[in-house]
Amino acid sequence: MDRRSFLLGAGAAVAASSLDPAYGFEREGNRRILVFSGNQPVPILDPHQRYDWSTRMMQRCLYDALVRYDGTPPRVVPWLAERWETSADGKTWTFHLVGNARFHNGDPVDAEAVRFSFERGLRLNKGISWMLSKHLKPGSIVAVDARTVRFTLEQPYPDFLSFMPLWFITNPKQVMANQEGDDDGQKWLTSAEAGSGPFRIRRWDGQSVMSLEAVPDYWKGWPMAEADRPAGVIYRVMRESSPRKAALQRGEVDIAAGLTPDDIEQLGKMPGMTIADVPGAAPFAIMLNTQKGPTADLNLRKAIAYAFDYDALITIHKGAARLMDGPFPVVTAGRITLDMPRRNLELAKGYMAKTATPEGGIELEFLHIAGHEVQRQIGLVLLAALQPLGIKVNLVAQPWPTLIGRGASPETAAAMTAVYVTPVTTSPDTVASQYASSAAGQFWGIHHLRDAEIDRMVAEAAVELDEVKRADLYARIQRRVVELQPVIFCMTANQQWAMRGYVKGFQPQPLNLTGEVDLFPLYAARA
Repeated sequence: MDRRSFLLGAGAAVAASSLDPAYGFEREGNRRILVFSGNQPVPILDPHQRYDWSTRMMQRCLYDALVRYDGTPPRVVPWLAERWETSADGKTWTFHLVGNARFHNGDPVDAEAVRFSFERGLRLNKGISWMLSKHLKPGSIVAVDARTVRFTLEQPYPDFLSFMPLWFITNPKQVMANQEGDDDGQKWLTSAEAGSGPFRIRRWDGQSVMSLEAVPDYWKGWPMAEADRPAGVIYRVMRESSPRKAALQRGEVDIAAGLTPDDIEQLGKMPGMTIADVPGAAPFAIMLNTQKGPTADLNLRKAIAYAFDYDALITIHKGAARLMDGPFPVVTAGRITLDMPRRNLELAKGYMAKTATPEGGIELEFLHIAGHEVQRQIGLVLLAALQPLGIKVNLVAQPWPTLIGRGASPETAAAMTAVYVTPVTTSPDTVASQYASSAAGQFWGIHHLRDAEIDRMVAEAAVELDEVKRADLYARIQRRVVELQPVIFCMTANQQWAMRGYVKGFQPQPLNLTGEVDLFPLYAARA
């Protein structure tokens, strides 16, 4: 059995010299294959049905968008679109496409493919649709000619461009050729692809191992020297941090996400290892069920907020985190700094006294992702913090799909749910709308908050073209959200990955989802 067969098997261990670069990459001829490991599977690959960090990381390998985010602070740069313009009233956006982009089957990436992809995303009403469905309707996208596509919005939307990097373009011929009934190709695209990105699928098992091969003549070109271009990438799912750490040490994995702070610290001391440690923009929050159970009481939510030990968050992350000082993360336009709850047992007990159970005697479920050690430790902090209030905490670990499935309804959502919510764009509407009633049931809206004032302000701010008025609305939204305490605002942890020292081309991006890496520019330095 060769080593690739071993890797692509059921996750068996491979004995290798712990720091010998020769073992770090799988090989295909004289080219290497990057091996990445994380804790989250990719059950649905379809770019219009679903996105989360692991899913989008794979989608970015296989698909292209009109534009991309680049740099820190993030800015929008051309990709499939070489330029664009908007009308004076902010309702019409016109994109001009590059002339050389090709899908993996050789078909050109043209304006019709763009029109089809956006209409499909809106029509399916899943995954990414929330970003534009209030402002863009199927039928309002026109392929003017082969290289020009025009979007006409229902109303002005200043943040329209900021969402474009999240909308990937699919080949309509391939999608419709694989349609079953009227499913728009959803079943097929669960584990297949119809993209134009730098990689294509070699083998796909969304629960364990995904193997992609590089497209040698990728239309955009490769960012490294031709001799350094990898033959492909492999994504291995490992649920726990310790196996990922061991795989890095043995040379079975070249870069890993989702490692515990302890494992990061230990790997950083080893020769031949590199730790990427950059400020993050993904807030971690403990979402409180505002509609059902004890946490429907604002006084209890406030009691929890003031009882929580925020300093422990920094300790857990070994200093590599920043406490939140408002609902908006640092990359979001219109962000203001607010006086946030910090541990104050006297205030906590005061709020507790106003609840229906002033002496406690209740138990609250804390739901977190199975295998996520940091979230488990935060749960233990929560357990200890609420004991003085007479509140017991039941820590429950479940897989991510189960967690978000339970959170879809206030009837099944836990009292407290651990969630990272990356802002994904620089748009203030992205974050503000997480607290609108329309967000209820999405993973960023497991709190199920319902507030008419927030709903009104979010709707007004989204279409306001006057920058001063818009900034004022978003400031008021942030104050109102803190007042209603739908979540415990915790911290933004640094983004951290451990990698072998020969891995080059790593480019951090604050808008990447938790654990996500752009695999396109990565390669192995030649000895």
